[in-house]
Amino acid sequence: MSQLRMVCRVALPPRRSLLAFAASSALAAVLPGCALPTRLDAVPSGRASTATVLGVPNERFFPTEAAGQAGLQREFAAAAQRQLVARGLPPTVPDLELDLLGISGGGENGAFGAGLLNGWTERGDRPTFFLVTGISTGALSAPFAFLGSARDAQLKSVYTDITLADVLVRRGYTAAIWDDAMADNSPLFRTISRYLDEAMLVEIAHTYDGGRLLLIGTSNLDAQMPVIWNIGAIAKSGHPRALDTVRRILLASSAIPGAFAPVLFDVTLDGQSYQELHVDGGTFAQVFLYPASVSQFRRARMARRRPVAPARAWVIRNGRLDPEWASVDRRTLGITGRAITSMIAASGFNDVLRIYAAAERDGVDYNLAFIGRDFTVEYDKPFDQSYMRPLFEYGRQRALRGDAWMKRPPV
Repeated sequence: MSQLRMVCRVALPPRRSLLAFAASSALAAVLPGCALPTRLDAVPSGRASTATVLGVPNERFFPTEAAGQAGLQREFAAAAQRQLVARGLPPTVPDLELDLLGISGGGENGAFGAGLLNGWTERGDRPTFFLVTGISTGALSAPFAFLGSARDAQLKSVYTDITLADVLVRRGYTAAIWDDAMADNSPLFRTISRYLDEAMLVEIAHTYDGGRLLLIGTSNLDAQMPVIWNIGAIAKSGHPRALDTVRRILLASSAIPGAFAPVLFDVTLDGQSYQELHVDGGTFAQVFLYPASVSQFRRARMARRRPVAPARAWVIRNGRLDPEWASVDRRTLGITGRAITSMIAASGFNDVLRIYAAAERDGVDYNLAFIGRDFTVEYDKPFDQSYMRPLFEYGRQRALRGDAWMKRPPV
């Protein structure tokens, strides 16, 4: 017990090591315990894609299933048609010119993407995006990017004004045994709610009506499946729980497993109530863009030698792509933590390569921005303004100079 009390007095480790600590503490679950977190039954095996949260038919998609791919394809086609109507173009127009933006995870490194988007607006050549996707910290940025430059000031505020207290409440190390995460992220939910209000939801719905899409990724731990949420359709639904649901989706997308508390979604299946456990979308991918079904549509048109309108992929990688050196302690937690952060870094790099390969195959113009080696401000503690503000300005200046984008990943 004396050792347990000593552990409880240790401060919560920095955010970048939280996931590693949570994973390395898994064996502690075999210890005897008392009151543990509870939940309703999970959706039965194989039925995840038929459960519904709000009863909105196109509220979300499961991209690893054929039905989910087909649903995404229909959603893209319907959005294109709405945009034709909104722009007063005839339905006979063969294809629309598209700008597609994917914003990756990265925690406080989201300040880079926020600064880049602000600087891009100032430069004067930022496009209106047909599609914006976000995962983790990218999910927090995506609604602002989706709504355009009028929301730049708020986006800046998210990454230059908030502190650690606006994101989490630290728990003791015994949370690894008795609780669902090392930190309580209810402050982050309150922060999300402060920015994403009813007026913003109405604006998202209106933009969706105009033929544009905002998609956010989470991970359904029960089903072990990625989930893509159709934020515009949820906003448009008028459901009384739409606002709360969108806020919870953003929270879930940024809930690092084991580090931040997961988000439970109440769902209905065959008239019965269940709960789904959702965490960070980065569990499956650090960034995503358009689905395979859209890729197949473009390739089919090219194969028939039919005209295909220009499409541009813009990928904001809120992180580095070069290795980050560190002296690793020869201890279990240090080794485990370093291994996990290395796997996450490799996953992010692979996502960048995957999107590049798809863009090359589909005739989509590829553009990638990431934190370069020339940014040298040291990282001290999670969500520290002394790190995030210079990083925001770094992204902004890169955009203003016009040197933020690369045409291929550095290999």
